[in-house]
Amino acid sequence: MIKSLDELKRLKEEQLEAIRLREAGQKAKIVVGMGTCGIAAGAREVLSAILDELGKRKLTDVAVTQTGCIGLCVEEPLVDVIIPGKPKVTYGKVDAAKARQIVAQHVVNGIIVSEWVVNRGES
Repeated sequence: MIKSLDELKRLKEEQLEAIRLREAGQKAKIVVGMGTCGIAAGAREVLSAILDELGKRKLTDVAVTQTGCIGLCVEEPLVDVIIPGKPKVTYGKVDAAKARQIVAQHVVNGIIVSEWVVNRGES
């Protein structure tokens, strides 16, 4: 049981450090919205294109995950790109061709494809 604010802060820092260590080997994380609306809009093809492009480029330091509904159905398929130390970038209306360009431009070269961005988060 936590008995003081200092103890809670220490526990928080320990957990944040554990997360940092776990993610230290990752160059980036890509999250594809795979809720019903995302799948209906083509998210499966987007996920396949991302995995294929990462494979062709032999990028093993990029984590790819899926999530459920992101809540912005009109912009589906949605793809988040999270690069450590940078704000999260959410791309909307992504198709397979755009997904490949996002990998090439944003993940590999660090250049955000601004015309497809629907949201930029906090770092």
